[in-house]
Amino acid sequence: MKKVILITIILIILPFVIVQIFNQVEEKETHFEKNQIVRVKREKKNVIEKIPLENYVMGVLSGEMPTTFPMEALKAQAVAARTYVLRKIEYAKNQEYDVVDTVTNQVYYSNGELKERWKTEYNEKINLIQKAVLETKGEYLTYQGQIVNAFFFSTSTGYTENCEEVFQENLPYLRSVKSDWEKDISPVFEDSKTFTIQEFYEKLNLDSNSNFSIQVTKTTSTGRVKEIQINGKLFLASDVTKALGLRSSFFEITKNDNQIIVHTKGFGHGVGMSQYGAYGMAKNGSNYQEILKYYYQGVDIKKIE
Repeated sequence: MKKVILITIILIILPFVIVQIFNQVEEKETHFEKNQIVRVKREKKNVIEKIPLENYVMGVLSGEMPTTFPMEALKAQAVAARTYVLRKIEYAKNQEYDVVDTVTNQVYYSNGELKERWKTEYNEKINLIQKAVLETKGEYLTYQGQIVNAFFFSTSTGYTENCEEVFQENLPYLRSVKSDWEKDISPVFEDSKTFTIQEFYEKLNLDSNSNFSIQVTKTTSTGRVKEIQINGKLFLASDVTKALGLRSSFFEITKNDNQIIVHTKGFGHGVGMSQYGAYGMAKNGSNYQEILKYYYQGVDIKKIE
C-alpha cells in the first residue's frame, strides 16, 4: 500500500518538476556590457556612428521628450529609450547597424546638434537631460528575464492599446491600461483636419463619387479604427492615417457639403508608455519606477553592472 502511495506521489510531482526545469531554461537573462556601444545609422549623412550607450540615451531623450517635462517623466523615458535600444542591439548582432536616428527607431541628436538647436538654452537643458540619464544609468526593463520591447508614444486617447491589436504581436507586458491624464495636459490630445472632397479622394486614390459613404468595419477594444470602408473600398487604418497625415488611428470622418472633416484623438500608435501620461503621473507624485511599471505590466527594472 505504501509503495502504491509513493508511486502515485512521484507521478503527480514529476511533471511539475520537469516543467519547472524547462521554465528555468527559458527564463535565461540577457546580459549587457558596462561599456556598451550603439551603432547608429545617421540617415542624412548616410554614415554609421559608434556611440557609447549613455551618450546615445542622452541624445534620444533630447529628441523624444521636451525638457519641460517633470524629472520623473524624463527618467522614465530614459529607461524606456535605453531598453528599446538594448533590445535592438540583441537582434542586430549580425547586421551593419543597430538603429537609425529617426522616428523609424528613436530620434537621436548628437551633442553638436543639440548646441545648434538649443543655442543659449543649451546648458540649462543638457543639465536636465544628464540628470535624468545619470540617475537611471544602466537601467532597463525585463519581463521574466527577457528584455522587453519598450514601445512609447506621445499621447493616449484615454487608454493605451493591447500590443496584438496594433502590431499583431501578443506581448503580456504591453496591455491596455487607462491613461486619461492627457486630455487636460497634452496640446495634441485632439486634432481636426479639413480636406475638399477632391483632395480627400486623391489622397486615398479613390474615384470621384457623389455618393459618399463611410463604414468602420473593425476597431480595437478601445475604439481605434483598424479597418474602414470608404465608398465600398476597404482600407487599413494605418493606410488612411499615412495618406491623410493623421496623428492617430482613433479618428472619425464626416462630410460637410464639399468638405471632409477628420477628427482625431491621441497622437501615436498607442502601445506602451504614453509620454504625456507619464507627465501626468509625475505631476501627481508618481516616481519613474511607478510610471514604468504602470505602462509596462509585470516588468522588472534591471541594471547593467
